[in-house]
Amino acid sequence: MPVMHFRIRWPDGVEANCYSPSTVVSEYFAVGESYAVGDFVARSREALNIGSQRVREKYGFACSAALDQLARIEDDAGRGTVCRCARCARDRARARLTHLSKRKRICRTSNPLRQRRNISA
Repeated sequence: MPVMHFRIRWPDGVEANCYSPSTVVSEYFAVGESYAVGDFVARSREALNIGSQRVREKYGFACSAALDQLARIEDDAGRGTVCRCARCARDRARARLTHLSKRKRICRTSNPLRQRRNISA
């Protein structure tokens, strides 16, 4: 199941790297587009919940990483990471998607770089 990584820039200039367990996020966002923060959070909520549901359908359990990512986005949007300066208020506090990339998931147990090596002395 391919995963997607995307980078967003909040209105105050802070950038955040985000994760989705599914390519569904590319159906909700376009690189370079700006979204009102409320709209961005709503789109993120829908896309990440769909991605988590796809994981549930395939593996039998929800994707906790997608739910954690959604919690971080909601927290950042609600706690003041969003700038309250006059310029951002004028722009209606828009979040911008700056990067979107798709990668194939690599199983941790089959990846030799992640395996522990048992070396006898």
